[in-house]
This record gives sequence, structure tokens and C-alpha cells, in this order.
Amino acid sequence: MSERAAFALALLLLASPAAAEPRVTLLDLPFRVTQLRDPGSEAALAVATAGLPQLPRKAGPLAVAWGETGAAVLVLSGDRVAVVPLSLEAVEGLTAAETPKGAVPGSRRVLSGPVSAYLSGPSRGPDGRPGAAGVTIRERQKVAMSADPKPVPVATATVAPGAGAVFAPDTLRPVEIDGALALLTVSERPEGAGLAVIGRQDGAWRVKAETPPEPGALRLATDLPGPGAVLVRGEEGRIEHWSLAGSKPARLAQGGKSRDDKGYAAPGAALAEGEVVLATRDRAALAYVSLKDLAERTRASLPAPIGAGLAVLGSGRNAPVVVALADGRLATVQDGDARP
Repeated sequence: MSERAAFALALLLLASPAAAEPRVTLLDLPFRVTQLRDPGSEAALAVATAGLPQLPRKAGPLAVAWGETGAAVLVLSGDRVAVVPLSLEAVEGLTAAETPKGAVPGSRRVLSGPVSAYLSGPSRGPDGRPGAAGVTIRERQKVAMSADPKPVPVATATVAPGAGAVFAPDTLRPVEIDGALALLTVSERPEGAGLAVIGRQDGAWRVKAETPPEPGALRLATDLPGPGAVLVRGEEGRIEHWSLAGSKPARLAQGGKSRDDKGYAAPGAALAEGEVVLATRDRAALAYVSLKDLAERTRASLPAPIGAGLAVLGSGRNAPVVVALADGRLATVQDGDARP
């Protein structure tokens, strides 16, 4: 390359605008946040269908946040997140059924149509950590139309993880696989941990498929449309991208290098097709990662580590991500270099 061409290229690079970093904004809340529920949660569904007069008539996706002294609904209004105050008594009433009797303490049930499911039978894993001895599934049955009101029958089944195994106490997620409802959870065995796929087989609920158990702690960072899942394994925070379509899960990619080479952690969430957001291993930042090559595209440094979790309002690369911070504050993160 001639000196003139090299000089022209240098000028072009200097003139080109740098990619904007994701924008971090603190929300003004009069209470310290200790709980955050995303739009797919039972709490958000309960709030959205409760007919609360303070909510906008045509509210978009919403999340719910609360603490010891207050509560709020977080609603997507245009391209910004609006905060709608909610009484603490209201949110406590709407979330009272999150942890049913017999559920693992601190866990929450999940809902999908007529099916509810929760981790049950508090137990201990192979290494002594807390776990669940089963997943209890309750399904409302169809009833014939009648002039006389009748109770809706409910079928209950409990799925065990298998001999010597427990389910991780903090992971249960409903997904659709090949047109049918399935539940994702982590199965922990003496030889390692894997993702368990629970679904109907021959008319009964059971563990239909599992990823091979491998050494190292395993967390389900997020499920994916398609369907699939992003897992984070081990102290090194290695990403695993799995396809769940068909009868046997298939690992599409693994590895991934974070910007600081320190790995990733849960929680995470899917954004646009082919991209997810993940907590960095120290939980001090939110990373935007492409599933094509598990490469980190950009990240947002946070004013405090991630605490109670995160929630995505809307869809697409520019969807705002609400993050509950460990110090009780609430922040929104929005990709400054997103493309429609």
C-alpha cells in the first residue's frame, strides 16, 4: 500500500463514528429492589390481567419489581421504560401463589396454558448443595359445558431426575419443542450436570432427553426460539449453545471468549434472532453475544453488580433490558449500536 493510500485510510478511520456503547440509565424508584419478574413470569401475567386502573390501557410488555417498602410495574412505552407505582399489598397478593406448598424454598412455579409446574421435594445434590427431588406438574383437565358449575379436575404428576440425581433448585423454564410443551431444568449427578428436557412420552410426563453430564456447575442462562438453550458451565463461565429440536439435544457451539477473557454467568436473555445478553462472570457488566460464533459484540458496564436478575421488555437488538442491581437500584440498558 502506498503512503498516500495508507494516509487516506487513516483519515477515513478517524472520520468514521465509533460504535456507540449500550446506554445505561438508572430508574428513579423510592424503594430498594429485591425482586424482579420478567414479562413471562406468573407475577407479570397476574399484574397484566388484574385490571389495575393505574396501568396504561394499551400497555406493552411489563415487568414487576418490588422490595420491602414498595413495588412498581415497569412498562414499555414507545422506546422507553415507564415506571408505574404499585402498592406493596397488591403485589404481595398477586404473587402469593408463586411458591406452592411442597415447592423448594425460594423457587417459583411456571405457567403455560393449563399447565403449572414447580420444583418439589427439597433435597441435597451429590456435592451437598440444595436440590429438588422432583418436578411436580399440575394440568387442568377439560370439562364439558354445563349449566351447573363444576370444579375443574386437575391431573398431577411428579417427575424424578433419576437415581442419584437431583434437579438444580433455581432453574425451571417452559418452552415449546416440536409443537409440544416441555420444561427445561438442570440435572445434577455425581459425574456432572446436564440439561434435562421434561415432556410427555406415551401419555406420561417424564425426562425425555438430557444433555450428557459434564463436570462443572451448570446454569441455564436463557431458552431460545427455535427451540434451543444457552448454558453457562464451570468456573470459567464457558458458553454452550444447544438445539433442542427433535428427540435428542445437539450442541451447536461451545466456548466463547469474553472481552476480558473471564467468562460469563447467568442470568441471560434472548434478544433478536441469533443474539443474547449475558451477565459477565463478575456480574459487573452485561454482554451482548452473537450465537453465530459466540463472540461478544459489545458490553455495558453497570454501576453495581447484577443482583435480583434482569428482564427484557420487547424484542429485537434495541429492546431495553431492565437490570436489578445488587445495591437495590434498577437500571435499563439499551444497545446504542442496534440495527432494526
